Amino acid sequence: MPNPRLDTYRQMRDFTRTEEPFGIGAEIAASDHLRFVIHKHDASRLHFDLRLEWNGTFLSWAVPKGPSLDPADKRLAMAVEDHPLDYGDFEGPIPKDLYGGGTVMIWDRGLWIPEHGFEDVDKNLQKGELKFVMEGHRMHGSWVLVRLKPKAGEKGKPWMLIKHKDSAAKTGNKGGPSDRDKSIASIRTMKQIAANASGEIAPYMTLPRRSAKLEKSVPTLPRPNAKNSQPPDIPDFIEPQLAANISTPPAGNMWAHEIKFDGYRLQLRIDGEQKTLRTRKGLDWTKRFPSIVADAKGLQDGLYDGEAVALDDEGKPSFALLQAVMGGESDAPLIYYAFDLLHDGQQDIRSLPLADRKAKLEKRLAKAKGAIRYVEHFQTTGNALLQSACRLDLEGIISKHLNSPYRSGRSDDWVKSKCRQGQEVVIAGWATTGKNFRSLIAGVYREGRLEHVGRIGTGFSRKTVEQLMPELKAIETAKSPFPDSPKSIAGVHWVKPVLVAEIAFEGFTGSGSIRQASFKALREDKAPKEVALDNPQDTSKPSIGAEAPLRGVRLSSPDKVLWPATKDRLAITKRDLAEYYERVGEKMLEHIRGRPCSIIRMPDGIEGKSFFQRHPVKGQSPLIEAVEIKGDPKPYIRIDTVEGLIAAAQFAAVEIHPWNCVPYQHDKAERLIFDLDPAPDVGFEEVILAAKEVRARLKELGLESHCKTTGGKGLHVTTYVEHLDMDWTEAKGFAREFARVMAVNAPDRYLISMSKEARKGRIFIDYLRNDRKATAVAPYSPRGRPGAPVSMPLSWSQVRNGLDPCRYRIEPIR
Repeated sequence: MPNPRLDTYRQMRDFTRTEEPFGIGAEIAASDHLRFVIHKHDASRLHFDLRLEWNGTFLSWAVPKGPSLDPADKRLAMAVEDHPLDYGDFEGPIPKDLYGGGTVMIWDRGLWIPEHGFEDVDKNLQKGELKFVMEGHRMHGSWVLVRLKPKAGEKGKPWMLIKHKDSAAKTGNKGGPSDRDKSIASIRTMKQIAANASGEIAPYMTLPRRSAKLEKSVPTLPRPNAKNSQPPDIPDFIEPQLAANISTPPAGNMWAHEIKFDGYRLQLRIDGEQKTLRTRKGLDWTKRFPSIVADAKGLQDGLYDGEAVALDDEGKPSFALLQAVMGGESDAPLIYYAFDLLHDGQQDIRSLPLADRKAKLEKRLAKAKGAIRYVEHFQTTGNALLQSACRLDLEGIISKHLNSPYRSGRSDDWVKSKCRQGQEVVIAGWATTGKNFRSLIAGVYREGRLEHVGRIGTGFSRKTVEQLMPELKAIETAKSPFPDSPKSIAGVHWVKPVLVAEIAFEGFTGSGSIRQASFKALREDKAPKEVALDNPQDTSKPSIGAEAPLRGVRLSSPDKVLWPATKDRLAITKRDLAEYYERVGEKMLEHIRGRPCSIIRMPDGIEGKSFFQRHPVKGQSPLIEAVEIKGDPKPYIRIDTVEGLIAAAQFAAVEIHPWNCVPYQHDKAERLIFDLDPAPDVGFEEVILAAKEVRARLKELGLESHCKTTGGKGLHVTTYVEHLDMDWTEAKGFAREFARVMAVNAPDRYLISMSKEARKGRIFIDYLRNDRKATAVAPYSPRGRPGAPVSMPLSWSQVRNGLDPCRYRIEPIR
């Protein structure tokens, strides 16, 4: 029986002269989704026709300029008569003297669905607004049709077709209609179609239609005119929804704020006894997480979205620990944090609001055991949660609109705010110094071209390098992957751009390169071609206390007083300490670079508690490196950059004490230090004489020496012995014998015993700093003592009577 909704369409056409379908008798196959077609129509003037399948016909609008992918473009769309569904396969010329006379091209076609809240299409069209998602060859993502009030004398029914801001939006309408377009059904131009040039039109409407990409992109709804349809199977995989990057969480009680986990995004599919885990790119990683699969045994059928993480001893997610577990190097428990439910059994519930989906998920996981846990959310102020997350050294938070459907791809419904910046980069090569590994060369793709964005110079333990090098050498190539880079650069080994690394970094340079990048791990779940810089939409930083960046390093509580004011001196703040490290950093690094360090931290200032630290701790900046020492179970601290010193200031590290080894060679002695520590009743003139005697005795042995203050009442005399190729046993033995001889020759002036009772009237020659793990305060390092003194290198001409050993202090610049 003819569809009465097509009466107007039929009355306007002479079907004895046009090949356009009449709309009766054509067998239109059932579809899992609603279909759309966009025709390019060169009639009295060129325009485009948008057609959306609904209730057995195509709702149609004439769009004079065509749909635009740019949300800034608001395209006029005039509502016209409904068209039959078999019009979706029509392409060809219409006689010029007939209605719509001209050439018709199938410019795009695919599937569409109303967004959540707009499922009643007729009702919403009557109200004058329809939001929907299209997934075709050329059209993707979310759109809206908005009815306009007709102008005086205007006969048509005007609407506006507007692209929503999402991952498919393109500024400048790149990818939209152009003069060079060809039919996606016959691959013919308008000219070829007008001339009836041969070209087979691929059928669409008369074939069963199922789109894997649409299933990944939009919620599935049954056809309105399909009866007795069976529930769809649980799909193997749905492209995940992604969060846009912003700096400040959104406000309002319609946002759910969740902790951002540092792990692997995984979809858990449960269909009876079959349980599968897939990465964000659909890779099957079921065998990599057997404990999670085992603990999912009691869960109901469905498709879950979540994150696999490993928790450290403090209960915090650790990506490094997760890597260790997956590599068989740790037996730490793995947790699957589920934060969304996409399929409730076989029912696709992506069209439901997030609030409803999470309520269903929470109910399902109420009795979950072991590795499976529900992700709680907060509707409190997002910025307060972000601050709490940052104080706990977590990644940040994810904010999700509670009324939004699940929409694959990146959109503004989900946004992430980070405590520290993270990024994926493509590995383009590695650099060496001599035979030693130094750094990775990083790139990202921009418009299909790999562009250099800097180097990754920190975050590499010895084991990391040992694991990386075989993979790098296997893909080494003589040709640079950067189009504009020289083929050969000294010390650089190029590789094929197939590996993706996750890094932490401290911001961007003015040219857009990463600043102070630290390696975290390789990411097997990320495709190189999809790696792009993840810049936040808002460049302002989250307000965590009162942040103040210095060389890209953010300082929390920069006005925190570390050295209190005195009658004649200003107070010294954390910011003052950081600025001091910046001023003296390059000189200080000459004495500490490549050497493990111990630091003394005084977070509450010199009048509070102090903490001696030689091993990295949770929450520590990646600019402060962790270096593995053979024979030691825990890594040690190493600071190799000025930015690392500033990061140490952020942790209130008021003193830096390096080893005395050869840089990057921990088992070899580079220098010996003789610490001249006077008893309280010994004048500083005696210390000066002692330093000069040490110098003279070393010179007799052919050794040059240097002197510096200690920031107290003593002096350090240093001599370099790398050329003697000493191990630590030899170095310590030499220093002890040297000090013993001085004490034997002048027992009334010197001693080598640490006993304070025996030290009265004498100078303790401390040779014990010349052991493998022993340290001495670094030149230019501050001391955690009143007045903010520093250990200052001296020329020998300065080592004379009248020298004030505490005259060198931090002087704030204000």
